[in-house]
Amino acid sequence: MTITHLVTHSGGFHADELLSSVVLTQLFPQAELRRSRDRNSITPAAHKIIFDVGGAYDGEAQIFDHHQRPGPLRGDGQPFSSFGLIWAHYGRAYLEAMNVPKGDVEAIHAEFDAKFVLAIDLLDNGAMEPSVAGPLSIMTLPALLGSLKPVFDDVSPTADDDAFFEALPIARSFVEAQIRNLAAKIRSRDIVIKAIANAGTSPILELPTGMPYRSTLDQAEAEHMLFVIHPRGDDWTLNGIKLSNDTFEQRADLPAAWAGLTDRELEEASGVQGAKFCHNARFIAVANTREAILEMAEIAVRGVH
Repeated sequence: MTITHLVTHSGGFHADELLSSVVLTQLFPQAELRRSRDRNSITPAAHKIIFDVGGAYDGEAQIFDHHQRPGPLRGDGQPFSSFGLIWAHYGRAYLEAMNVPKGDVEAIHAEFDAKFVLAIDLLDNGAMEPSVAGPLSIMTLPALLGSLKPVFDDVSPTADDDAFFEALPIARSFVEAQIRNLAAKIRSRDIVIKAIANAGTSPILELPTGMPYRSTLDQAEAEHMLFVIHPRGDDWTLNGIKLSNDTFEQRADLPAAWAGLTDRELEEASGVQGAKFCHNARFIAVANTREAILEMAEIAVRGVH
């Protein structure tokens, strides 16, 4: 039977049902997205998908709540929110609807679940404290989406629904951006692997454009690589390689004498004609030709050794 109604609860909203709505409205664009706690509305039926409300989890009946006791758990015992349940049941179809290549669907489904969905599940269930983000806790996606709720003294009877539907395209943009980036990461792997092979024993990796590369370096065990160069617009960039995604520390820094310099000052300090910029933190430099950026990279390598 055709899905004609997507039903979640009325009142205030959280990231889990908002993000669930992103997935479901992509898959069922003709269905009405309804916010209600009316018993008739949240009673399962073949033409409905009910989520984050209803007091039950039954995939076959198309009801996906997690507030009941006991709540649904992942295989490792961690709790699901409605988003995790919807992603488990509909995430693969969503990825296909987003034109992710069929051969990449499983990998992206799993990575998005681990890196994006799980955190939403844990926060919504109180299984992880927002304080783990430290000073950035107010900048997490759940906090930012929550900030879109109406203020306490907005007395409009439609304030919650209005805010929810205004927040939905914002939430959609974050989900779609994550999926695009995960798909691009997969597309980049063969390119990076070929560039590693071309570099051989050189500590300088040359890529045809800016792209994700660090995880592929790790998988290839290319620990000898210290710097990456690639074109960017009319210029070329030279980047250090971070030790991990959790730190700014690099395998090697650019020369201290270059830090914060631009144009003529940087040309004089580096001895390279065409050198244009070096960040004060020494993780990126820019030059106007491939020859100039390659010369800067070679100087940086000699400085390490």
